[in-house]
Amino acid sequence: MNHLPLIISREYFTKVRNKSFIVMTFLSPLIFVGIFALVAYLSSLNNDTVRTISVLDESGYFSNDFKSTPQLKYNLLSGVALQEAKTIAENAEIYGLLHIPKTQSLEQLADQITFYSEDSPSLSLMNDINDLLESKVNTLKLKEAGIDSETIKNLHINISANQETFQGKETSKLGSGLKLIFGGAAGYLLFMFIIIYGNMIMRSVIEEKTSRVIEVIISSVKPRTLLLGKIFGTTLAGITQFVVWVVLILVLMTVVTSVFGIDPSAGSPSQQVIENSVSGGTQQILQDVILEINNLPITNLVIMFILFFVGGYLLYASLYASVGAAVDSETDTQQFMMPILMPLILAVYVGFFTVIDNPHGTVSQVFSYIPFTSPVVMLMRIPFGVPLWQQIISVVILFATFIAMVWFAAKIYRVGILMYGKKPTYKEIFKWLKY
Repeated sequence: MNHLPLIISREYFTKVRNKSFIVMTFLSPLIFVGIFALVAYLSSLNNDTVRTISVLDESGYFSNDFKSTPQLKYNLLSGVALQEAKTIAENAEIYGLLHIPKTQSLEQLADQITFYSEDSPSLSLMNDINDLLESKVNTLKLKEAGIDSETIKNLHINISANQETFQGKETSKLGSGLKLIFGGAAGYLLFMFIIIYGNMIMRSVIEEKTSRVIEVIISSVKPRTLLLGKIFGTTLAGITQFVVWVVLILVLMTVVTSVFGIDPSAGSPSQQVIENSVSGGTQQILQDVILEINNLPITNLVIMFILFFVGGYLLYASLYASVGAAVDSETDTQQFMMPILMPLILAVYVGFFTVIDNPHGTVSQVFSYIPFTSPVVMLMRIPFGVPLWQQIISVVILFATFIAMVWFAAKIYRVGILMYGKKPTYKEIFKWLKY
């Protein structure tokens, strides 16, 4: 093991001095921010588009209900037939024509309203129009039945049940959403990190094996030490690149949003909801968000994120390294990648489809102890409140499995790095474990 620091240093500096590594380290944030700026710019253009809709209301019920907005203008038509209105709208390149015919009953009216357009209209626009028409028609129906719709609205009471734990701690839907975002982001980040940098370790082993450099190294270093050196060295290189990405993205995002005046939330539904709210309501929402973030177990999240992030990556990195040692080229790795990726994919599915619904259910708890799925599943469960003893047990199992997996991977590594010209099978790899 006295060679381990030297191997880690060699692996780290070999990676960070590589031209492609340096280029992608600085180019990736530029691409990310460029895509962000392009999407925000296109959204702002789309938000500036003004749509004009002609309304031919032959029923006379909706003459005062269509209110124009900066992005949507209604043009009320009168004294024209439907065919003429369609011709006018088509020639004037108007977005659409809403025809409300005159009928004998409101039930017939509900089935005969038609929206004419050149292409399929926006789904959100049609939902808004349908909601407006439905609200008005229901109000008219209540009046026909001799019921005052305003009285019904005044009698209607909205109920939003308070949420509180048995220990008296207040919770909310907003808090549950933030927990889901934190947990999902942590699990997905680990998932991507394992795939990106696990493949980097595998390619590094294949390159050294192909160039026969590995034969020189293995003459003075034990396979297990070499395996650990590659894993730790590549891990440090990946963390270095990741930190640089985060810093550059934050700096570039700040520059882009301030210099070019791009609003990151331009055109988003959440922005429109906030803009339509009164200032007091908006301030209350922001206060609730800050309060819920403060209520999150931030210290617990950070510590466990680091432990599961490191443990999960080291576990899968040993598997990637053993696969790289067993094959001669990257194309031969496909048959061995599926058993490695399946637990990761399963963890993501369990996290997003089971943990979200029941973070403390049996399925969620079982998969948060299985070392191949626990880094993702447990990270998604922790924001919802997992007992500390469960977290500690999961971490211990994860690192114990990593140690055991390094022992198995080193056996494969020891034989595989000296095998050339033959595609190994699962049966042969199993035999290597006995050597």
